Amino acid sequence: MNTFKHTYALIAAALVSVSAPAAELGNFVSSTSNGKSSFVQSASTIVTKDNVQIYYKDWGPRDGQAVVFSHGWPLNSDSWESQMMFLASNGYRVIAHDRRGHGRSSQPWHGNDMDHYADDLSAVIEALKLKRVTLVGFSTGGGEVARYIGRHGTKRVEKAVLVAAVPPLMLQTESNPGGLPISVFDGLRQASLENRSQLYLDIASGPFFGFNREGAKPSQGLIQSFWVQGMQAGHKNTYDSIAAFSATDFREDLKKFNVPTLIIHGDDDQIVPLDASAKASAAQIKGSTLIVYPGAPHGLADTHKDRLNQDLLGFLRK
Repeated sequence: MNTFKHTYALIAAALVSVSAPAAELGNFVSSTSNGKSSFVQSASTIVTKDNVQIYYKDWGPRDGQAVVFSHGWPLNSDSWESQMMFLASNGYRVIAHDRRGHGRSSQPWHGNDMDHYADDLSAVIEALKLKRVTLVGFSTGGGEVARYIGRHGTKRVEKAVLVAAVPPLMLQTESNPGGLPISVFDGLRQASLENRSQLYLDIASGPFFGFNREGAKPSQGLIQSFWVQGMQAGHKNTYDSIAAFSATDFREDLKKFNVPTLIIHGDDDQIVPLDASAKASAAQIKGSTLIVYPGAPHGLADTHKDRLNQDLLGFLRK
C-alpha cells in the first residue's frame, strides 16, 4: 500500500472512530499611514512587505460589487474559474489571487502559514482599494478567510462564504476530539516527500472529486487540472501548507465574524469531514447559514459548480 493510500485509510478509520508573470506597466507603490512602503503593485501582481510577489486576476466590471476568492491546497486561482466566469457575467467584479508559494506567485522559503496568507489577502484587497467585499474561501482558503477576519476585521467585508472549508480545526486535540489524528497529516507530508506528483494524482483521482466512489465517472480533465495546479506550486510551500491547513486553530477567528456568512459543504467530503468542519463552524458563527449538498465530495466547486454558482449568486443578491 503506497503512502497516500495508507494515509487515506487512516482518514477513513478516523471517521469511523470519531477531510504569470507580472505586467511591466503601471507599477506603483502603496504607502501606509506612516509613509513607509507596504507593497508594490503592478497590473497583475503585488509585492508584499516581506518581498513576496502575489499574482492575482481581476475580472468583470470595475464598478461591480467585489467578490474575492481564496483557493484550496495545492491549487491556485484557476480553480475558481467556473465561479468567476459566472459571477463576472452577472455583473460582479471577481478577484482571485495565487497564494504565496502557489501558482504564479513567488515561492518563499519562509512565511507559509495562515498569518502570512491572511496578510497577503489583506494586501490584495488594500492594493485594489476594495470595499464592501464578499470573501469566498474554499478548503484551505476558508481558513485564510477566517484568519483574515481574525487579524484584519470586517471593515472592508460585507459578507463571507466558506466552501468545504477547514475551520474551526482539522487536527484532533484534547479540546477538539472530533478532528483527524496527526498521523493523517504526517502521512500526507511523507507522501509529499516521497513523490508529490503521484500524491496529487492519487488525491484527484480518488477522494477529492469522489472518483473513488462506486459508480463514479472520473474526469481526466479535472484530474489533470488538479495535478497541473499542484505541480505549479512550490514543493516546500505545499509541504509547509499541510501544517497551516491542518493544525491552525480558527476558533477565535470565527468569534470575530459579524457579517452574513454562508457555509457550504458536501456530506460525502472525504478530505474535510462535514461534522468537524462546516457543522462546527456554523455553530460558532452567529447567524450563519449552512447548506449541505447531498452526495457532494470535497471538490464540489467543480462537481457541483452549477448549484454552487446559483447559491453564491443568491447570497450576493440578498
